[in-house]
Amino acid sequence: MNRRNYQKELDRILDQLVSENRIPHLVLHSCCAPCSSYVLEYLSEFFRITVFYYNPNITIEEEYRHRVSELKRLVSEMPFKNPVEVVEGSYDPRIFFETVKGLENIPEGGERCFRCYRLRMEETAKLAKELGADCFTTTLSISPLKNAEKINEIGEELAMKYGVSLLPADFKKKNGYKRSVELSNEYCLYRQNYCGCVFSKREADK
Repeated sequence: MNRRNYQKELDRILDQLVSENRIPHLVLHSCCAPCSSYVLEYLSEFFRITVFYYNPNITIEEEYRHRVSELKRLVSEMPFKNPVEVVEGSYDPRIFFETVKGLENIPEGGERCFRCYRLRMEETAKLAKELGADCFTTTLSISPLKNAEKINEIGEELAMKYGVSLLPADFKKKNGYKRSVELSNEYCLYRQNYCGCVFSKREADK
């Protein structure tokens, strides 16, 4: 079975928006400022963006506060063609622990991570519906360590559930990850060495 090329699907959508001279509203889940940098540079050409920072998986509160402040600083300093605003979701790591209960010892990149993707993306889809946005997506696929196929599969299920379109994406394509590193250096962004939860930190520390 041929794998879908999510970047080509995104390219077609963006070409259509240009031909229609239309600026839709996108709700973009952000995992952190470095991953968001390229995605915002790229998509703000085509969308009005609400950046949704919802990450209860970040289990150390000081780390959480540091990351969200870096995202807000980035958005305040980057130039955008269309409006970009940040909305911060609620922060309660207990929700994350309840979501991944029983999967604590699963290696990174497995079912525990998939449940975490869904947790964060579901809140994003809910917000998109609440705001009457045209579509939603997440920055998660920019990471070479994240499963873009699973992220888009979950997103499509949530799109059907909430009646809001998913913007398909694999942001690591077109040198997206490389560009995020360049932008992180340009804006002196804090780049963490683990995803956020205590389990990913444990593996990073190894």
